[in-house]
Amino acid sequence: MSLLPLDGPAAPLPCADDRHPQPSPDGTPASPGRRTLTSAAARRALSLLPLLLLGIWAAIDWRAVREGVAHLATADPWWLLAGLVFTCLGWVAAACVRQGAIPDRLPKGLLLASQVAAGAANHLLPASIGAHAVTVRFLQRQGVPLPRATASIALYSLVRALAKPPVVLVCLLATPTAVPPAELLPDRRTLLLIATGILLAPAAAAVVLVLVRPLRRPAFDLVRTALTDARRLHTRPSRFLPLWCGAAAAPLLQACVVASVGTALGVPLAWTQLVFAFLAASTAAGAVPAPGGIGPIDAALVLTLAGYGTPLALATATVIGYRVLTVWLPLLPGMLVLSALVQRKVL
Repeated sequence: MSLLPLDGPAAPLPCADDRHPQPSPDGTPASPGRRTLTSAAARRALSLLPLLLLGIWAAIDWRAVREGVAHLATADPWWLLAGLVFTCLGWVAAACVRQGAIPDRLPKGLLLASQVAAGAANHLLPASIGAHAVTVRFLQRQGVPLPRATASIALYSLVRALAKPPVVLVCLLATPTAVPPAELLPDRRTLLLIATGILLAPAAAAVVLVLVRPLRRPAFDLVRTALTDARRLHTRPSRFLPLWCGAAAAPLLQACVVASVGTALGVPLAWTQLVFAFLAASTAAGAVPAPGGIGPIDAALVLTLAGYGTPLALATATVIGYRVLTVWLPLLPGMLVLSALVQRKVL
């Protein structure tokens, strides 16, 4: 005897679909779309987090912002505008170096936007960790494998470090009158500390690799990928030219911001002296892992300007104005771009 009903074919067996969700591990049924809603909420919270950090940082460092605005109110607005233009050109230089450090072709508009966002993130975490994290995430979203993206960060950092001393040397040879007095040069103790740090860094890395065996293979893979990509990039002018030219232009553009602010405030120094003052101060204090270099570079720049004979109050105003143009004014649009890229799933 057939067990099928007489009024039609057999009904399909129930399956686990959206109408019959599978229970979650704790026994409660999972509602449809819960995972999608949770992911969207997390992404929205992540996009608002930079704005929250911006507000906290502004509240903590409000005195510097107020003093900087007060000094800039009496400055020449056209020179301040020139300093802001140099700041924006710094994003272009960073984008050129990022593109030159990786073989893959990246979309120019999104790459530039990612560097605007990376610049904002760079001022929240020390040692450029924030900028590198944003860039790695951007590269992964563009289909670049993680080992190659990480290798490009290593190449970027290495080229930026190697390109700066020749820039300082060229400035010395081109304008010898811009050399600061002898007392501004590092003393023996400072040189000893710098040499010790240079020697201890690879030694510490070797000790970590010896003691932590799981890190050996990823570290060797990173070095192998970085060397392979570096060799490939330096056979392509479309990569190594923006890589090295952008790396050389970046510190000069920052120095031009300082020179523009100093000129706007009436600092009694030549443009070349202001440029060299920043290059010398940032080179001496750049090894300190502060967020965006804020703190060590500021103190070194004030001392350098004062060593040239600039009044201390005017030197301090110049540094505050430089930070307003390079940090506070670009920080809000940078955070907004960062939030927009997160919402659009570019990051």
